[in-house]
Amino acid sequence: MSDIHGAGSGADEVEEGLNLTRSAVGERLRHIREHHPEGPLTRAELAERSGVSMRTIAALESSDGANVQVDTLIKLTHSLGIRRVAYLLDADVFEQVNQELALSRQLREARDAGVEAVLLRNSTGISDDAASTLNNLLDAIVGAARQAKGRLRTETSEPGSGESP
Repeated sequence: MSDIHGAGSGADEVEEGLNLTRSAVGERLRHIREHHPEGPLTRAELAERSGVSMRTIAALESSDGANVQVDTLIKLTHSLGIRRVAYLLDADVFEQVNQELALSRQLREARDAGVEAVLLRNSTGISDDAASTLNNLLDAIVGAARQAKGRLRTETSEPGSGESP
């Protein structure tokens, strides 16, 4: 009996799907803004980071949601340190990225406490040897990044580098 409703029912389903998606985008954006690994962000802070207006962010987070352009989603996700634009659109990607962010936060906290090998082993189920190797690799990456950052600072502050001292 679906013929009784005619073509209008398909349009109604599409509109309902759009409304659910808009609402989900707003909920996910609000979630990451409030639970960001660097700490909660205000709409103003997110607007400054992303170049997206506070008005647009508020409209996206409203209960009705808002139409949004792809470039706006990219600006928002990238400004939050998330490179998977589908984070705001796909529930599975949202969950995966949140798990990755939680693990990253745990690793950072564990590193500060000096227990990262135990945390890696417990959270991932990998062996002691693999956890130790991964821990050493992470230490090497962090050390190389610090050295590169130091070299860049030195190079940009040297006379003749194009910048005034």
